Amino acid sequence: MKRFGKVAVLFGGSSAEREISLMSGRAVLAALQEAGVDAYAFDPAERDLHALKDEGFDRVFIALHGRGGEDGTVQGALELMGIPYTGSGVMASALAMDKWRTKMVWLAAGLPTPRYAILDAATDWDAVVRDLGLPIFVKPVHEGSSMGATKVTEAGQLRAAWELAARYDSLVIAEEFISGAELTAPFLEDRALPLVRIVAPEGNYDYQNKYFSDDTRYDCPCGLPEAEEAALQALVMKSARVLGCRGWGRADLILTADGRPYLLELNTSPGMTGHSLVPMSARVAGLGFEALCIEILDGARLG
Repeated sequence: MKRFGKVAVLFGGSSAEREISLMSGRAVLAALQEAGVDAYAFDPAERDLHALKDEGFDRVFIALHGRGGEDGTVQGALELMGIPYTGSGVMASALAMDKWRTKMVWLAAGLPTPRYAILDAATDWDAVVRDLGLPIFVKPVHEGSSMGATKVTEAGQLRAAWELAARYDSLVIAEEFISGAELTAPFLEDRALPLVRIVAPEGNYDYQNKYFSDDTRYDCPCGLPEAEEAALQALVMKSARVLGCRGWGRADLILTADGRPYLLELNTSPGMTGHSLVPMSARVAGLGFEALCIEILDGARLG
């Protein structure tokens, strides 16, 4: 483990996902230290990033979630300081954090994703409902972990859903509801890991059911035929490549009853908590949590 040198695990931060990042980072830090890595906690909300250079850190494991950590800003700072870091680079991190622009890139590449509309105060709410149908998911464009998200089931709820999302972000997106199996597909470098099928209470995979509920069921293996799972994994890897992603990540998708996949979003710094999906999938692939953290750290790079 000496080859890694002095390692900083970045977690916490000041985004709306700070609480989840603290959980992820503590788990990663403990695993790296248990493996013999010279790893230290580093919270950018409490310390200046320049301390990473001043204190001689050789590489960084990014366990930050949300803006200020997953959106290319920290990645850019680390590039300027010449410190290798885990996960995607500046451009891919910024793109994947932006749900709207991610969709535009995917659509330009011919990849399937639900139809959408950008909402603002001047939006014709009835026109959005006519176009996208009901239900509709309303989300802040630059948030994760279902922060500020609402499933709208009646036309009269749409404006209130936009107002909630707008508290988190000046850009808000409405996305058509696609009925089907909810799946997530982690990847490590150039290989896809086993898909995870998510079965949430009443189909509501919200913040509570993602991180704190034991009622959500996760099936891994996902139960799909091998050829169908392989096709979805290939789709996910293509979705990551067209955004320029590297290192590791996780794509979320819906599979309809007639076998049509729809990409929802791509996470470049996924959760590493007790309820997180990447460690769950990695275990099925024969990679324990400690080994997973080491492999991710091994992929730290610049540029």
